[in-house]
Amino acid sequence: MASLIARARAVKRALLFILRNLRNHLLPLTNHQESLGRRLRESLAAGRPSVGLAAVVHRAVPRPAGGDGLTLLSANLWHDWPLHRDLPDRLEAFARLVEAAGAQVVMVQEVARIPELHVDSWLAQRLGMQGLYYPANGNAEAIGFEEGVAIFSRYPLGAPAVRILGPRGGLTRRVALAARVESPWGPLYAVSTHLSLLKGRRQRQFEDLQAWVRQMARGVAAVIGGDFNAGERSSLIRRAQRRWQDAFRAVHPGRLSRTHRLELPFGIPPVERRLDYIFLADAERHWQVLAAEHLQAPHRPHSDHHAVLARLQPRLD
Repeated sequence: MASLIARARAVKRALLFILRNLRNHLLPLTNHQESLGRRLRESLAAGRPSVGLAAVVHRAVPRPAGGDGLTLLSANLWHDWPLHRDLPDRLEAFARLVEAAGAQVVMVQEVARIPELHVDSWLAQRLGMQGLYYPANGNAEAIGFEEGVAIFSRYPLGAPAVRILGPRGGLTRRVALAARVESPWGPLYAVSTHLSLLKGRRQRQFEDLQAWVRQMARGVAAVIGGDFNAGERSSLIRRAQRRWQDAFRAVHPGRLSRTHRLELPFGIPPVERRLDYIFLADAERHWQVLAAEHLQAPHRPHSDHHAVLARLQPRLD
């Protein structure tokens, strides 16, 4: 009986989530985006959460830089809405994965906020990193659930920016969050994003993302990490690989790999695809990709997606 009640409540939250998103898509976004950028910059300068926004800033715990380069990690954390199964345990597994990899910059998607847990706040404190978060869907205060994207860094973050990726409409919206990372080897932009499941919308979101990154970075190297919801043989990823450097393929030109496994019913073979990527834009002159891997937490899966790791070394020539 308790299980049935829990599932009924989950269905109710699902319906509220859909209705809330439909209403949000009717609101104008231009002024909101300008206000967000201004208030995020103010929050970073003051070291406090943004007031009146779901965006949040966390201060990093200072640690020595160490090493000869920059290690980045991108991961879809799988909020598993509306059940959120094993979320605390999976988050702890992910935090240990970040620590074992020695990641200094982390870009994550499907970052959940529920009454019991704000994943962005928990990870920032657990990892001792500065963090930025922006919601994509839902509303934690109104319906008890939202999810978005986040960036965490051991180095100072500045110039925060967000893009609501077009086109508008639909049941969900997609966003990109960016910040300038002041690394010991020079600045670069980190971008976290999550594109649509629908091919047509996904294609337009990628074009929007690519143009936005180019305009924002203005020649500074940018690292784009995210769940692109597109397999490597898709036209979207082929275009991305022509315009940006695919960190994994820079190290493993021919190796087969996947980041997501979709289990299907009735004995149908599972679908395994590479959906998660780290791309480098305008970075080859300044950075060399030393290593790249697809990782899952060692003792228990942290998500239904593998994380993507890239180790960069600054070019000295």
